[in-house]
Amino acid sequence: MASETLLARISDYANRPDPYPLYAELREAGPVVRQADGSCLIGTYHEIAALLHDPRMSAEPRSRTDSSSEETRRPPFLRLDDPEHHRLRTLTMRPFGPPHSPRRVDAMRGEIAHITGELIEALRDREQIDVVDDFAYPLPITVICRLMGVPREDEALFQGWTDVIVASADIGPDEDTTERDKAGLQARQEMGRYLVDLAEQRRGRPTGDMLSDFINEPDPALRLTVEELAETTILLFIAGHETTVNLITNGVLTLLRRPEELDRLRREPGLLPRAVEELLRYEPPVHMRERIPLTDIDVAGTTIPEGTSVILALASGSRDPKRFHEPDRFDPTRPDNEHFGFGSGIHLCYGAPLARIEAENALGALLPHLGTARLVQDPPPYRQNAMLRGPRHLPIHL
Repeated sequence: MASETLLARISDYANRPDPYPLYAELREAGPVVRQADGSCLIGTYHEIAALLHDPRMSAEPRSRTDSSSEETRRPPFLRLDDPEHHRLRTLTMRPFGPPHSPRRVDAMRGEIAHITGELIEALRDREQIDVVDDFAYPLPITVICRLMGVPREDEALFQGWTDVIVASADIGPDEDTTERDKAGLQARQEMGRYLVDLAEQRRGRPTGDMLSDFINEPDPALRLTVEELAETTILLFIAGHETTVNLITNGVLTLLRRPEELDRLRREPGLLPRAVEELLRYEPPVHMRERIPLTDIDVAGTTIPEGTSVILALASGSRDPKRFHEPDRFDPTRPDNEHFGFGSGIHLCYGAPLARIEAENALGALLPHLGTARLVQDPPPYRQNAMLRGPRHLPIHL
């Protein structure tokens, strides 16, 4: 019976600070663990990897094919299947440069370092800061605004819209969602209208930013529709922002809990890229993803019927001892670190190069200031969301 309630227990806010013992229980229970609500929970590395690459597993919400659903808003392309997903992902990736060569992101390295430095400078005389509100939260918003070509005087608008949208998705089980849902929808609409209008101003007048590239796509067959432009640019702000905030904050929390590793990184800053990869495995920003089989499928001898909700516990897979040596140990020199921190398969996070650069810059800039820092509260307060797991606040004494 305990295994049939694992998903509910993992989702229980009381377990948000440390869900990893539950993930160990999940792996022990078997590759496929049926839940009381009819869903299936999978937490072993090799089974998750296979399913993320299986074209029979759909990323689309069930409501897309459920005529009784009230959901009418088109999902972003990360929740679409091929061929729609491939078309929109390809279009969206074009401004980043050729495949496997994210030239625009690489060109942003200097700008990201500058933005990071400005945020650090603003904290210089503070005795206590909130890593989330004062640093990890504003960094990715500012970076994405610069990539998109949002005028600097309007960047504050996006922080406000993002605050509302994130809050609408981070509601406790007993809270009334009506007002926050309405506010979140309004913020999405306002953000979408702003970005579409800004892009239209650049039609025929390229300015070298991503919005300009989207609206001036030379091939008419490849251009985004107005709806696709709005939804895709909103996705860049929300999905890219939330995961980066969690990655940076989880990183600071992990290092403050392990002063020996913090000291090592201060002495050997060249280890930072590998440390970020280990953070993506050890304390990932995304813990679970849902998939729906389009036909009956067999997983490790268990048949999962078509249409079943399958929850892939990515964070559990990244700590599977059958794949990683001493998986519960944080090791910034870990070799062969093929984690699920950015997912895998066709829905691999396409903002991963940007998130890596932001995290490396953020942690590298913070390291000199963390040597005598201490946590004000451990564990800190976490966000309600079990899938996108991270502290809501992380106050530290400097």
